[in-house]
Order: sequence, then C-alpha cells, then structure tokens
Amino acid sequence: MKSLRVGLTGGIGSGKSAALEAFKKSGAAIISADAVVHALSKPGKPGYRAIVRAFGKGVLVADGALDRSSLGEKVFKNAAMRRKLEKIVHPIVRREMKRRINAARGPVVVVDVPLLFENGLEGEFDLTISVSAPRALRLKRVMRRDGLSKAAVERRMRAQLPAKEKEKRADVVLRNEGSLNLLRRSVGEYQRAFNLIGSSLRRSSR
Repeated sequence: MKSLRVGLTGGIGSGKSAALEAFKKSGAAIISADAVVHALSKPGKPGYRAIVRAFGKGVLVADGALDRSSLGEKVFKNAAMRRKLEKIVHPIVRREMKRRINAARGPVVVVDVPLLFENGLEGEFDLTISVSAPRALRLKRVMRRDGLSKAAVERRMRAQLPAKEKEKRADVVLRNEGSLNLLRRSVGEYQRAFNLIGSSLRRSSR
C-alpha cells in the first residue's frame, strides 16, 4: 500500500538528523540518505569500488576503509572533484533509496535527502520539509560536531543551495532554533497531520 512520502532537507547543521529521529519517535518510517551512502561505501560494496577506481587508493585508511574525512575535505575544496564523486555515488544511492521507500511500512515515510532540491528530487515526494536554523548556529553546531574549521564548514555551506532558497521551495519549513524538546514537539504536530494524510492514501490505494 502507498505511504505518504516526505522529503526532508535543510542546510548543513540545520538539524536534519535530529528532526529525522524525532519523526521516528513519532511513528514515521525513516530513511537517511547519508546512512545509505555509508552502507554502499563499505569495502566490497558498489559505491566503494567505484570511488576507489575513480580516486585511487589514496582515499583509503590503513584497514582499507574509505577515509571519509579526507575525501570530504578534498571534494569540498574542488568543485570538479565534487561533481565527479556525485556522478558516481548519486545513481547508486538513488536506486537503493527507491527500494527502501517502496519497502517501507506504515502510513508515513520520511526521507532525509541533504541535496533534495539541488538534485531535482522533490518530484519523487508527496511533500517536502526544509529544516531551518540561523547560519551562526549552524556553523557552531558543525564545527563542534565534526571538529572542522569555520572556513571548512563555510565551503560545505557554499556547495548547497542557500537556506532561504530551500525554504522557498519546500512545502513546510521546520524551525530548529530552540531546544531539542521544542523540535520534537513541532515534529510530533506535523507527524499527526501526516498520519491522517498517509492513512487516507493507504485506504484509497486498496
């Protein structure tokens, strides 16, 4: 049966992961694009093999796993390298995400897609949400979380659409400027509405 497909996005440091987890706690099925990327980039997996072929063994650590931090730093400094990586990874990830969406159970499935609008994927969802937070707060969060310099975080921000553009394109803007409890309450309110819509879709698809 059909589920309501919700595409979740937002700029780096906006709190997408926290919002996705809150949707899970509220009863939605969830899928993370980053988690899919990680799964497909493990040694022996299709993404891993393609990345090593394209970038060489210099992107590996001693045990043969991808050095994600080093690779990320390289591609965010070089737009051509970033496009090369995206061309390799995106088709593989997209296929796997479609499979997972189709296999999802329950009236609502929320999918975290960081580059939702950049890659023109909004048409694959019934509605879209952009998680929003002030730029200064986003910078602080990512610097603390990932141990990156301000300049490194700003490079990653420039690789994405501006937050205002994401908000303009999204059906729903989810503000994440306060506490985690406040975010969870907001998510819970949306999830109750999404459940009603999703349940209606499932009834009509029987």
